[in-house]
Amino acid sequence: MEQHDFIVKDIQGDYAFLLQTDSDNTEPFQVAMALLPPETDIGTKLRGFMGMFEIIE
Repeated sequence: MEQHDFIVKDIQGDYAFLLQTDSDNTEPFQVAMALLPPETDIGTKLRGFMGMFEIIE
């Protein structure tokens, strides 16, 4: 597995919709908010690796 960078495009209830920023894929995918850092909000930049996410600048 590789790490990838994402941006939170939308939050709907218990789910965030992430857009991968390091590829040409334009389809957001759904992730449970429980898997993201507590301070995650729309526009937050994340790095994900094997189902774990961290906020990046």
